[in-house]
Amino acid sequence: MIKQKRRKLDVLVISDVHLGTYGCKAKELLSYLKTVKPKILVLNGDIIDIWQFSKSYFPKSHLKVIKHLTNLLAKGTIIYYVTGNHDEMLRKFEGLKLGRFSIVNKLVLDMNGTKTWIFHGDVFDVVMKNSKWLAKLGGKGYDLLILLNTFVNWISEKVHGGRLSFSKKIKSGVKSALKFIDDFEQTAIDIAGAKGYENVICGHIHQPAMRDTITLDGKKVCYMNSGDWVENMTSLEYANGEWTIYEFAKDPIAQNYETTDLISETTLEKADFAGSRLFQDLLAEFQMAGLTKN
Repeated sequence: MIKQKRRKLDVLVISDVHLGTYGCKAKELLSYLKTVKPKILVLNGDIIDIWQFSKSYFPKSHLKVIKHLTNLLAKGTIIYYVTGNHDEMLRKFEGLKLGRFSIVNKLVLDMNGTKTWIFHGDVFDVVMKNSKWLAKLGGKGYDLLILLNTFVNWISEKVHGGRLSFSKKIKSGVKSALKFIDDFEQTAIDIAGAKGYENVICGHIHQPAMRDTITLDGKKVCYMNSGDWVENMTSLEYANGEWTIYEFAKDPIAQNYETTDLISETTLEKADFAGSRLFQDLLAEFQMAGLTKN
Protein backbone atom coordinates (compact mmCIF):
# COMPACT_ATOMS: atom_id res chain seq x y z
CA MET A 1 0.00 0.00 0.00
CA ILE A 2 1.26 3.51 -0.89
CA LYS A 3 1.31 5.73 2.15
CA GLN A 4 -0.38 9.11 1.74
CA LYS A 5 1.40 12.29 2.75
CA ARG A 6 0.01 13.54 6.05
CA ARG A 7 -2.11 16.68 5.87
CA LYS A 8 -0.58 19.61 7.75
CA LEU A 9 -2.90 21.32 10.22
CA ASP A 10 -2.32 24.37 12.34
CA VAL A 11 -4.82 23.20 14.97
CA LEU A 12 -6.77 19.97 15.48
CA VAL A 13 -9.56 19.75 18.08
CA ILE A 14 -10.85 16.35 19.20
CA SER A 15 -13.27 15.66 22.02
CA ASP A 16 -15.34 12.89 23.59
CA VAL A 17 -13.18 9.94 22.60
CA HIS A 18 -14.19 7.99 25.73
CA LEU A 19 -11.22 5.62 25.78
CA GLY A 20 -12.02 2.70 28.05
CA THR A 21 -15.62 2.29 26.91
CA TYR A 22 -17.18 -0.15 24.43
CA GLY A 23 -18.48 2.63 22.20
CA CYS A 24 -15.09 4.26 21.58
CA LYS A 25 -13.99 4.16 17.93
CA ALA A 26 -10.29 3.96 18.78
CA LYS A 27 -9.24 2.15 15.59
CA GLU A 28 -10.92 4.74 13.40
CA LEU A 29 -9.43 7.59 15.43
CA LEU A 30 -5.94 6.12 15.13
CA SER A 31 -6.32 5.75 11.37
CA TYR A 32 -7.35 9.40 11.14
CA LEU A 33 -4.55 10.65 13.37
CA LYS A 34 -1.99 8.92 11.15
CA THR A 35 -3.15 10.96 8.16
CA VAL A 36 -2.66 14.39 9.76
CA LYS A 37 0.24 16.41 11.16
CA PRO A 38 -1.06 19.06 13.58
CA LYS A 39 1.10 21.81 15.04
CA ILE A 40 -1.33 22.07 17.96
CA LEU A 41 -3.65 19.28 19.16
CA VAL A 42 -6.45 20.18 21.56
CA LEU A 43 -7.98 17.22 23.39
CA ASN A 44 -11.21 18.90 24.43
CA GLY A 45 -12.40 16.68 27.28
CA ASP A 46 -13.68 13.16 27.89
CA ILE A 47 -10.67 11.57 26.22
CA ILE A 48 -10.16 8.87 28.85
CA ASP A 49 -13.53 7.96 30.36
CA ILE A 50 -12.69 7.67 34.05
CA TRP A 51 -16.39 7.48 34.99
CA GLN A 52 -16.87 4.27 33.02
CA PHE A 53 -13.36 2.89 33.55
CA SER A 54 -13.34 -0.89 33.93
CA LYS A 55 -10.50 -3.01 35.25
CA SER A 56 -11.36 -5.66 32.66
CA TYR A 57 -11.72 -3.44 29.59
CA PHE A 58 -8.98 -1.35 28.02
CA PRO A 59 -8.19 -2.98 24.66
CA LYS A 60 -4.99 -2.64 22.67
CA SER A 61 -6.61 -0.35 20.14
CA HIS A 62 -7.24 2.18 22.93
CA LEU A 63 -3.67 1.89 24.14
CA LYS A 64 -2.45 2.54 20.59
CA VAL A 65 -4.19 5.91 20.61
CA ILE A 66 -2.36 6.90 23.82
CA LYS A 67 0.91 5.69 22.34
CA HIS A 68 0.35 7.72 19.19
CA LEU A 69 -0.33 10.86 21.22
CA THR A 70 3.01 10.44 22.99
CA ASN A 71 4.65 9.99 19.58
CA LEU A 72 3.12 13.28 18.41
CA LEU A 73 4.60 15.02 21.44
CA ALA A 74 8.01 13.57 20.67
CA LYS A 75 7.75 14.86 17.09
CA GLY A 76 6.97 18.43 18.10
CA THR A 77 3.18 18.67 18.38
CA ILE A 78 1.92 20.86 21.22
CA ILE A 79 -0.91 19.09 23.07
CA TYR A 80 -3.44 20.76 25.36
CA TYR A 81 -5.61 18.42 27.42
CA VAL A 82 -8.78 20.37 28.23
CA THR A 83 -10.57 18.57 31.05
CA GLY A 84 -14.15 17.34 30.70
CA ASN A 85 -16.72 15.83 33.03
CA HIS A 86 -15.80 12.18 32.36
CA ASP A 87 -12.15 12.94 33.15
CA GLU A 88 -12.84 15.59 35.78
CA MET A 89 -10.33 14.10 38.22
CA LEU A 90 -7.65 15.75 36.08
CA ARG A 91 -9.03 19.20 36.90
CA LYS A 92 -6.99 19.22 40.10
CA PHE A 93 -3.90 19.30 37.86
CA GLU A 94 -5.05 22.36 35.92
CA GLY A 95 -2.00 24.41 34.99
CA LEU A 96 0.35 21.43 34.91
CA LYS A 97 2.86 21.57 32.05
CA LEU A 98 5.25 18.80 31.04
CA GLY A 99 7.25 19.85 28.01
CA ARG A 100 4.79 20.32 25.13
CA PHE A 101 1.90 18.77 27.12
CA SER A 102 -0.41 20.93 29.25
CA ILE A 103 -3.55 20.28 31.31
CA VAL A 104 -6.05 23.15 31.28
CA ASN A 105 -9.72 23.67 32.07
CA LYS A 106 -10.15 26.17 29.24
CA LEU A 107 -8.01 27.55 26.48
CA VAL A 108 -7.80 30.67 24.32
CA LEU A 109 -5.92 30.48 21.02
CA ASP A 110 -5.04 33.63 19.07
CA MET A 111 -4.66 32.86 15.38
CA ASN A 112 -4.24 35.63 12.84
CA GLY A 113 -5.74 38.10 15.29
CA THR A 114 -8.84 35.98 15.89
CA LYS A 115 -9.40 34.68 19.40
CA THR A 116 -10.89 31.20 19.83
CA TRP A 117 -12.23 30.18 23.26
CA ILE A 118 -12.14 26.41 23.84
CA PHE A 119 -13.68 24.44 26.72
CA HIS A 120 -15.51 21.14 27.08
CA GLY A 121 -19.01 22.49 27.71
CA ASP A 122 -20.32 20.60 30.73
CA VAL A 123 -20.33 23.82 32.79
CA PHE A 124 -23.58 24.75 31.01
CA ASP A 125 -25.22 21.37 31.51
CA VAL A 126 -28.06 21.30 34.07
CA VAL A 127 -27.52 17.58 34.69
CA MET A 128 -23.90 18.21 35.59
CA LYS A 129 -24.71 21.22 37.74
CA ASN A 130 -27.53 19.72 39.80
CA SER A 131 -27.62 15.94 39.37
CA LYS A 132 -24.14 14.49 38.92
CA TRP A 133 -25.25 11.05 40.13
CA LEU A 134 -27.98 11.03 37.46
CA ALA A 135 -25.50 12.05 34.80
CA LYS A 136 -23.19 9.19 35.78
CA LEU A 137 -26.07 6.73 35.72
CA GLY A 138 -26.99 8.02 32.29
CA GLY A 139 -23.39 7.56 31.17
CA LYS A 140 -23.43 3.88 32.10
CA GLY A 141 -26.75 3.36 30.35
CA TYR A 142 -25.42 5.18 27.32
CA ASP A 143 -22.40 2.88 27.13
CA LEU A 144 -24.63 -0.21 27.34
CA LEU A 145 -26.84 1.27 24.64
CA ILE A 146 -23.83 1.76 22.36
CA LEU A 147 -22.83 -1.86 22.93
CA LEU A 148 -26.34 -3.04 22.05
CA ASN A 149 -26.38 -0.72 19.03
CA THR A 150 -23.12 -2.27 17.78
CA PHE A 151 -24.65 -5.75 17.88
CA VAL A 152 -27.88 -4.61 16.19
CA ASN A 153 -25.95 -2.77 13.46
CA TRP A 154 -23.90 -5.90 12.74
CA ILE A 155 -27.15 -7.75 12.06
CA SER A 156 -28.68 -4.80 10.20
CA GLU A 157 -25.72 -4.48 7.84
CA LYS A 158 -25.86 -8.20 7.08
CA VAL A 159 -29.60 -8.14 6.34
CA HIS A 160 -30.38 -4.63 5.09
CA GLY A 161 -26.97 -3.09 4.44
CA GLY A 162 -27.78 -0.09 6.66
CA ARG A 163 -27.12 1.18 10.16
CA LEU A 164 -29.35 2.38 12.98
CA SER A 165 -28.62 4.76 15.87
CA PHE A 166 -30.53 4.01 19.06
CA SER A 167 -28.31 6.26 21.16
CA LYS A 168 -28.88 9.44 19.16
CA LYS A 169 -32.66 9.09 19.22
CA ILE A 170 -32.96 8.02 22.86
CA LYS A 171 -30.39 10.48 24.18
CA SER A 172 -32.02 13.36 22.32
CA GLY A 173 -35.52 12.33 23.38
CA VAL A 174 -34.69 11.94 27.07
CA LYS A 175 -32.81 15.21 27.34
CA SER A 176 -35.56 17.23 25.66
CA ALA A 177 -38.37 15.48 27.55
CA LEU A 178 -36.87 15.87 31.02
CA LYS A 179 -35.43 19.32 30.30
CA PHE A 180 -32.16 18.44 32.02
CA ILE A 181 -29.92 20.21 29.49
CA ASP A 182 -29.57 23.98 29.22
CA ASP A 183 -29.14 25.54 25.82
CA PHE A 184 -25.48 25.86 26.68
CA GLU A 185 -24.60 26.56 23.05
CA GLN A 186 -26.36 29.92 23.19
CA THR A 187 -24.94 30.60 26.64
CA ALA A 188 -21.43 29.92 25.35
CA ILE A 189 -22.03 32.21 22.37
CA ASP A 190 -23.30 35.06 24.55
CA ILE A 191 -20.40 34.80 27.00
CA ALA A 192 -17.86 34.51 24.17
CA GLY A 193 -19.26 37.66 22.59
CA ALA A 194 -19.14 39.51 25.90
CA LYS A 195 -15.50 38.51 26.36
CA GLY A 196 -14.57 39.61 22.85
CA TYR A 197 -13.92 36.14 21.41
CA GLU A 198 -14.75 35.61 17.75
CA ASN A 199 -14.99 31.82 18.03
CA VAL A 200 -16.11 29.42 20.74
CA ILE A 201 -15.50 25.66 20.61
CA CYS A 202 -17.18 23.04 22.81
CA GLY A 203 -17.55 19.27 22.95
CA HIS A 204 -19.66 17.36 25.46
CA ILE A 205 -22.95 16.97 23.57
CA HIS A 206 -21.55 14.70 20.82
CA GLN A 207 -23.04 16.90 18.13
CA PRO A 208 -20.65 18.37 15.52
CA ALA A 209 -21.63 21.89 14.57
CA MET A 210 -20.44 25.15 13.04
CA ARG A 211 -22.63 28.22 12.82
CA ASP A 212 -22.27 31.98 12.90
CA THR A 213 -24.50 33.74 15.39
CA ILE A 214 -25.20 37.36 16.25
CA THR A 215 -25.29 37.94 20.00
CA LEU A 216 -27.85 40.17 21.73
CA ASP A 217 -25.43 43.09 21.65
CA GLY A 218 -24.78 42.66 17.93
CA LYS A 219 -21.42 40.87 18.03
CA LYS A 220 -20.71 38.05 15.58
CA VAL A 221 -19.55 34.78 17.11
CA CYS A 222 -18.90 31.45 15.41
CA TYR A 223 -20.01 28.49 17.55
CA MET A 224 -18.29 25.17 16.82
CA ASN A 225 -18.52 21.69 18.31
CA SER A 226 -15.98 18.96 17.59
CA GLY A 227 -18.54 16.17 17.99
CA ASP A 228 -17.21 12.82 19.24
CA TRP A 229 -15.49 9.52 18.45
CA VAL A 230 -18.33 7.30 19.65
CA GLU A 231 -21.08 7.97 17.12
CA ASN A 232 -20.11 10.73 14.69
CA MET A 233 -16.32 10.30 14.42
CA THR A 234 -15.69 13.99 13.80
CA SER A 235 -13.22 16.71 14.72
CA LEU A 236 -12.44 20.35 13.98
CA GLU A 237 -9.48 21.29 11.80
CA TYR A 238 -7.86 24.70 11.35
CA ALA A 239 -5.63 25.19 8.31
CA ASN A 240 -5.00 28.00 5.84
CA GLY A 241 -6.87 30.42 8.10
CA GLU A 242 -10.12 28.44 8.07
CA TRP A 243 -12.01 26.13 10.45
CA THR A 244 -13.72 23.03 9.03
CA ILE A 245 -15.57 20.02 10.41
CA TYR A 246 -13.82 16.74 9.63
CA GLU A 247 -15.95 13.62 9.12
CA PHE A 248 -14.31 10.20 9.13
CA ALA A 249 -17.23 8.75 7.14
CA LYS A 250 -16.30 11.03 4.22
CA ASP A 251 -12.56 10.29 4.29
CA PRO A 252 -11.66 7.18 2.26
CA ILE A 253 -7.94 7.75 2.85
CA ALA A 254 -8.28 7.48 6.64
CA GLN A 255 -10.77 4.61 6.34
CA ASN A 256 -8.21 2.55 4.41
CA TYR A 257 -5.13 3.59 6.35
CA GLU A 258 -3.08 0.74 7.78
CA THR A 259 -2.20 1.21 11.45
CA THR A 260 -0.54 -2.09 12.36
CA ASP A 261 2.93 -0.63 11.84
CA LEU A 262 2.45 1.95 14.60
CA ILE A 263 3.19 -0.40 17.49
CA SER A 264 3.59 -4.14 17.40
CA GLU A 265 1.21 -6.55 19.10
CA THR A 266 4.19 -8.09 20.92
CA THR A 267 5.09 -4.72 22.39
CA LEU A 268 1.52 -4.24 23.53
CA GLU A 269 1.46 -7.65 25.19
CA LYS A 270 4.55 -6.69 27.19
CA ALA A 271 3.35 -3.19 28.01
CA ASP A 272 2.55 -2.61 31.66
CA PHE A 273 -0.65 -0.70 30.82
CA ALA A 274 -3.43 -3.30 30.88
CA GLY A 275 -6.65 -3.23 32.87
CA SER A 276 -6.45 -1.60 36.28
CA ARG A 277 -2.67 -1.13 35.98
CA LEU A 278 -3.25 1.34 33.14
CA PHE A 279 -5.42 3.53 35.32
CA GLN A 280 -3.16 3.21 38.37
CA ASP A 281 -0.03 4.02 36.37
CA LEU A 282 -1.61 7.07 34.75
CA LEU A 283 -2.94 8.28 38.09
CA ALA A 284 0.45 7.79 39.74
CA GLU A 285 2.17 9.76 36.96
CA PHE A 286 -0.22 12.69 37.35
CA GLN A 287 0.18 12.62 41.13
CA MET A 288 3.96 12.60 40.82
CA ALA A 289 3.84 15.43 38.28
CA GLY A 290 1.48 17.35 40.53
CA LEU A 291 4.31 17.75 43.03
CA THR A 292 6.07 19.99 40.54
CA LYS A 293 3.01 22.01 39.55
CA ASN A 294 3.61 25.75 39.67
